Parts: sequence; structure tokens; C-alpha cells
Amino acid sequence: MSLYADYLKEIETRKTQGLNPKPIDDGALVDEIVAQIKDPANEHREASLKFFIYNTLPGTTSAAGAKARFLKEIILGEADVPEILPAFAFELLSHMKGGPSIEVLLDLALGNDEQIARSAADVLKTQVFLYEADTDRLKEAYAAGNAIAADILQSYSKAEFFTKLPEIDEEIKVVTYIAAEGDISTDLLSPGNQAHSRADRELHGKCMISERAQQEIQALKLQHPDKQVMLIAEKGTMGVGSSRMSGVNNVALWTGKQASPYVPFVNYAPIVAGTNGISPIFLTTVGVTGGVGIDLKNWVKKLDEDGNPILNNDGNPVLEQKYSVETGTVLTINTQKKKLYNGEGDEELVDVSSSFSPQKLEFIKAGGSYAIVFGKKLQSVACDILGVELKSAFAPSKEISHEGQGLTAVEKIFNKNAVGSTPGKVLHAGSDVRVKVNIVGSQDTTGLMTSQELEAMAATVLSPTVDGAYQSGCHTASVWDLKAQANTPKLMAFMHKFGLITARDPKGVYHSMTDVIHKVLNDITVDDWAIIIGGDSHTRMSKGVAFGADSGTVALALATGEASMPIPESVKVTFKGSMADHMDFRDVVHATQAQMLKQHGDNVFQGRIIEVHIGTLLADQAFTFTDWTAEMKAKASICISNDETLIESLEIAKHRIQVMIDKGMDNDNKMLQGLVDIADKRIAEIKSGEKPALTPDANAKYFAEVVVDLDEINEPMIADPDVNNADVSKRYTHDTIRPISYYNAEKKVDLGFVGSCMVHKGDVKIVAQMLRNLEKENGNVEFKAPLVVAAPTYNIIDELKEEGDWSVLQKYSGFEFDDTAPKSTARTEYENILYLERPGCNLCMGNQEKAAKGDTVLATSTRLFKGRVVEDSDDKKGESLLASTPVVVLSAILGRTPTVEEYKTAVEGIDLTKFAPPLQKPLDTQSVHF
Repeated sequence: MSLYADYLKEIETRKTQGLNPKPIDDGALVDEIVAQIKDPANEHREASLKFFIYNTLPGTTSAAGAKARFLKEIILGEADVPEILPAFAFELLSHMKGGPSIEVLLDLALGNDEQIARSAADVLKTQVFLYEADTDRLKEAYAAGNAIAADILQSYSKAEFFTKLPEIDEEIKVVTYIAAEGDISTDLLSPGNQAHSRADRELHGKCMISERAQQEIQALKLQHPDKQVMLIAEKGTMGVGSSRMSGVNNVALWTGKQASPYVPFVNYAPIVAGTNGISPIFLTTVGVTGGVGIDLKNWVKKLDEDGNPILNNDGNPVLEQKYSVETGTVLTINTQKKKLYNGEGDEELVDVSSSFSPQKLEFIKAGGSYAIVFGKKLQSVACDILGVELKSAFAPSKEISHEGQGLTAVEKIFNKNAVGSTPGKVLHAGSDVRVKVNIVGSQDTTGLMTSQELEAMAATVLSPTVDGAYQSGCHTASVWDLKAQANTPKLMAFMHKFGLITARDPKGVYHSMTDVIHKVLNDITVDDWAIIIGGDSHTRMSKGVAFGADSGTVALALATGEASMPIPESVKVTFKGSMADHMDFRDVVHATQAQMLKQHGDNVFQGRIIEVHIGTLLADQAFTFTDWTAEMKAKASICISNDETLIESLEIAKHRIQVMIDKGMDNDNKMLQGLVDIADKRIAEIKSGEKPALTPDANAKYFAEVVVDLDEINEPMIADPDVNNADVSKRYTHDTIRPISYYNAEKKVDLGFVGSCMVHKGDVKIVAQMLRNLEKENGNVEFKAPLVVAAPTYNIIDELKEEGDWSVLQKYSGFEFDDTAPKSTARTEYENILYLERPGCNLCMGNQEKAAKGDTVLATSTRLFKGRVVEDSDDKKGESLLASTPVVVLSAILGRTPTVEEYKTAVEGIDLTKFAPPLQKPLDTQSVHF
């Protein structure tokens, strides 16, 4: 059977799902379609023309290559297609973004036919996705005296690809749609359990919010054809939890504009809003698509006569509405005045200047941030080739420098890695900076989209300036089902060819790794001055500074080795007092959130860097803190370590990288060996005193400071989703932190989960130690609720085996993963036993494994969002409560939350994760928050 016949069969199948034909990425299929177009008598010719014109993916897909070659034939007169005349062929090439289309356009522009050359040049002047190989061809032709090449380069040197674009509309009319009350997780926009379909944009679009919501949005569009739907988080923040490009893609698909008439289901320019604005990492993703994110501030705290917030019976501030944005409200955004007005445009509601900074206006004008990144580089290269002065067509990067003011840790890292900023100028928070990226991580449920983005921007190889890049397999580790089997090998093959270290070897040389990506990135980050970009919100390293990002920003970092962002403000976190023997460091993490809210009233972490002076805590354990900062709504976190602690952490990282090398995971460029070399160099710098561990300057300034009093932490803490709170906006946030005594040992626990990126080797050792203790005391161990344990990495399991802990877990397990026979279906029912699951995300991800509907789950993970770990049943809401490892283990054994006394007895003599503040006096800094 031909590929075309297979495609028709697939189309019929998709019809039954209410779907259109899937966009074509296979060059061999396009070749068959082209052959049918060339045959006037072919019965499929008309349909083939439509597929060729409207349903073939652009960029560097093999389909794009086949399409570009045929369009070249048409333009040169080697093929005669009445429906595609040369002018239309050029138009189609102009919508193909880069890669094969640029190669064809350069062939034509630098060819012998002057008329064709000028037409090709006119198209090339509108393109920005050119790489070194492309500009080298223009450079050679220019040096040889080619007038067309000179003309193209002159256009690029003036950035006419940007300056000749239409200006942004002064007024944007919108009609509101409230997606939900309270914080909106990206899981609502792109559910984790539908991760397998993200690369199929039309299919994935059907999972956004609900079918009813989609119908209501469509109805609003029909009622208001001249307006754009603005999706709103009422009384909350839009896009918390992750960047999730698929979430923005879905919003754009339902409410945005079509990017090209010849590229199906790729939309741009969505407009999203929230009472408390947009989550920082999600806002970055909105910028990728040229969209707008608005901080509505439509609910404000009600104040008393003295200006203090009025509190309700729960101790929460009473909110009052400044203006209504209920579904169907017509509003006007003025992009020049940077204000939000009522529908008539005569009443100002709120200033939205932050939504329309000069850089964001450029993203909107260009249809996304990629075009600006590539455009700046292209203009610069053209000026270099022509030997003319660069007069940038783009808004100058904001450079903020305060004379005499020191640098925070993040400001130091940004200054060190800055690219293209004013030489010698010290930059402070608020500055817009292009920075070199050292480590890049792509994860398996967004990786297929990252590969699509790389194809779309015509990238074929990893930037040589990137020190380390890794493609994970952790989010699809639990179940090797048909969806994983279809997507994962394809992803690994693409990324392996691109130049990344891949979790699973497409060539079958080494054992497949499903290790949690955040843990691997934490191990392969071998410089405290590094910048890390990862395709997941929990890209939060305990060395360097790491940013969770959308799949597109990850693709950009892989292709260019750079990222662009403002230097964020920082909040300093220090500790005082001492940690009680019976407490675990996870309780310190929870207490940090609770004490911060108590000290400041508002979440001062949101959108900022948390600079945590942990000092004496090794990278594995410190990662527990930095990982949680994603739930604190922080943009990122930086750990300040002592020299000795950092050296020991780097030695551990070296060992784990060497294990990866020994397993055969290094690539042709010896990337892993290069990381070992960087670690050795960094250790030598610290030991010699040439470059000690990163610390802020004594006169650095912070937005705020939080001092965590360890003496106040006297019992374990639980982050509670508070699913029945009368105020919907207070549900499923990470701000409700409660001591275990709150539950009076009466909270029934249906399942315990120890796993995800929030646990380290010590956590799994704690499980083994508790089992030993209970065995010694009672002779055996009985679970009144299932306990699921998923170690983060194979390295950790190997180390536990060497140290004798894994055998204890095996002894009490009723199930142990087997890589030679992985599960092909997700578990839906659990017995009251211990499950040893494959390393990976497991329940925390929620796309494969889940607890039974309506369960109350006590977990070490980070996710308590509705439906993520556990869904609601018909008669009970599912709950995901978060706690330390010993609390989770004991609760699974008891089938309920323990008393403080039960807890203390259970952990007596157990080596919990301990933390003592560094002995030296904290740096004397001044907060600018006060």
C-alpha cells in the first residue's frame, strides 16, 4: 500500500474523531503527492494539490524539503502546474520559515535568471531564519560582486524584515472569558494526561479546559466577530505550575489568529489575563507566540481607616472588586497609551504598561520572540559583511546600573554570561539581557514540540557554545504504552541526531534511562556560575541559576546557545536558630513559605529569584528547596554554598557523570567528558582561592528579605490543597501550610507516594530505615494504605544497592519494576503494599499513573493541583497533600495522618535530612522592599 493510501486511511480514522487531516511532515509522502499533481489524469490530483498547499509542515521537516524542491521546479519552468504559478510558488516559499526554503530561495536569488533572482531576493528580504551556512553563501556572492547578494544584505543591514511589518493596532477590542476562579494551572489548559497528543495540535486542542468551555468560547467569537477572546483567571494568577507551550498553543488555537493560511493549526497572538497577572514562566511562553499577558488588578484588598487590610474569619484579606470582567464583558486595550479601558474606551480601568514594554511590543509586531532573536542576529551579521555601522532597528535593551550598589548572586551570573551588552557596564535587576546558556534540558512530554520548534526555526545541530544538553524520558517512564512507544523513540532519535545526550539510546547501546530530568540536570550542572534552561517548571538547580521554560525557548537555547530575559529582582532567604532532631528538611521548605507569608502578607517570592543562603547543604538536599520554589511562584532560585560544600557537591556530580560515561551515554563530541573537565577546573579554582564559591556582594540590594526561624518549626508541616475552602481562589494553592496536629490524627490517607524530583537518595534511605525500625519493634510491617516509591534516578538505586538499603525495600515490596518487561497499562487499583516503581516522575506527572479517583494522597511530590495526582470521584474530591518522606511513610502504615508523638517515636534514631545555617555572619544587606 502506498504512503498516500495510508494517509487517506488515517484521514478517515481522524474523521470519526472529529479531526481534520493531520499536517504532513514526511517527505516521502509529499513526493507521492507531487507525482499525483504532475499527472493531470490522476484521480487524487485535486486533493493532492490541497494537501501540498495547505497541509504540509514548514521548517526543516523532510516534507518541507520535498515541497521546496517542487516549488523550485515550478519557478524554473521545469514543472507546469496551472494552479501554482511562479508568483504563488514564491508566496508559498515565503511561508515556509527557513531550512530548505531558504536554500531554494538562495539558489534562485544567486542564479543566472535576473527576473527570478529579483523575485527570490524580494522574498528573502522578508525572512529571518537564516543560519551561518546561509549568510556564508551571501557573503561569498557579495565578495564575488553579485549585485543581488549586495541588495539582500543591505536590506538585512536595515532590518527591513522587521521595519516593513505592519504596525500594531492602536486599539485591541476584547471580550472576556473567565476560564476559572483562583490560580489557573497550565494543567487546565493542557492536561498532563494528554501529553502524548501535544505534537498533534488540533487533537490536543480538544483537551483545553472542557468541551463546554470550548463551545462557549466559540459562541463568544460568533457574537463578537470584531473582537478577540481574552482568557482570564479571576481572583488568581494565570498559568501557574509550568510554562507549557502546549497550553499557550491551545489558548491561541481557540482564541488567537492563524499564523499562515498555508500552515494548519498554528495560531499566534493569544490574550490572557489574571487578577494577579501571569505566572512568569508562562508569560515567557506567551511572548514566544506574540501574545499579550495582562495583570488585571480587578480585585484589591479592602483596607480599614488606618490603611491595614481587613481580614475575614480565616485570617485572609477581604477583597473588593474594582471593576467586573465577568464572561462576555467587552473591553478595549490601548497599546499606545498602555491602558485597559471599558468597551467604549472612555473609562480607564487599569494601567497595563508592563504588558507593552518596548521588547514585548516588538514580539507582538513580529508575531513572536523568535523572529526578534534571529532578526537582531541577522542585522548584525549583515552589517559585519558589508562593513557598515550597525544602527539597530530594535528597541535598545534596557540597561539599569546603580553606581556604588553591589550585585546579588543572580546579577553576578547575568553579568558574567551577558552577550551584546555595553562593555564594562555593570547591570542590575530590571536590565534586559541576552545571556549565554550553559546547560539545556528537554523533557519527553514537551520534547516533541521542541523538535517541531527546532524544525520550524530551521535548526539542525546543537549550538557549540552549550556545555551540556539532555533529553529526558522521565515523564513517560511509568508505562510503556502504545502512546509512549509511538512518541518516545522518534523523539530520542531526533534529539540524538541533533547532538543531545538522550535518556534512551536510539541505537540500543546502553540501558534506557528514565531518570527524572531535574535530577540529571542538577548532576550535570558543574558550575555555580552557570545558566540553565529546561523544558519544565521544575528546572531549579542547586548550582547556578535555572529557569523553567516553554518548549520554544528550550529550542532557541539549543539552537543558539542563548536566551533573552530581564534580570529578575531577588529575595534573600536566611536562617536562624537550630533544627529540632525530629524534623526533616522538607519541613523547613514548607515553613519558609508559611513564614514568608506571615512576615510580608503577600507572596514576595512571586516572579522573583529566591536567593537562599543554605551554605552547608549538599546539592542533592539543597535541590529539595530550589525545586519547591516553582510552587512558591518564584522565577528561579539560587543557592549560596560554602566552598567546601560546593566542592563536595561537584565531586558527587563528577561521579554520577562518570557513571553515565561508563554506561556508554556520551556522544561523539564527548559532551559528558567535557562536563567532568569543567567540574575539575571549577574545583581547582575554589581550592586555590582564585575563584571561590559564588556569593553576593555585601552591598547588594534585595526586593525583600525573609528570615526563617528554625526554632519555630517543631512539628512536621503539610501543604494542603484545602479543597473545600469556601473561597474558590484559595483552593489548590501551595500557600496553605498546616502542622500535622491540625488533623488530630483523623485525616484518612488512601495512598502514600515517595518520589518525584523532590526526593533525593537520603529520602529513599529514610524509607528503608523506617522499615528496619518497625521490623525490629513489631516483627513485621503492615501497610493500611498503599505506598508507592519511585527513586529519581538509576544512579541513586545503584548507590542504595551498594549501601544495603535497596534490599530492605525489596523485602517489603509487593511490586518491583522490571525494565525488561515494563508496564504496558497504567495501574488503576492499589493494594495495601509497597510498590517500587521505575525511576521517573510517576504519580507527580499524572499523565500515566494516577491514584484512584477521590483518594486522599499524601505525597512528597510538588503537585497538589486539581486532577493532577488524583481526580475527583462522583462523591468525593481527590486531594493531594504534600509532606516529608517520614510523614508519608508513617501515614501509609497507619492509614491516616499521625500524631506528633507517633511521628517522633517513628523517626527516633533515623538519619533525617538535617540542616544547620552556616556559622559565619550573614552578609549585611539592605532590603529595598522597606
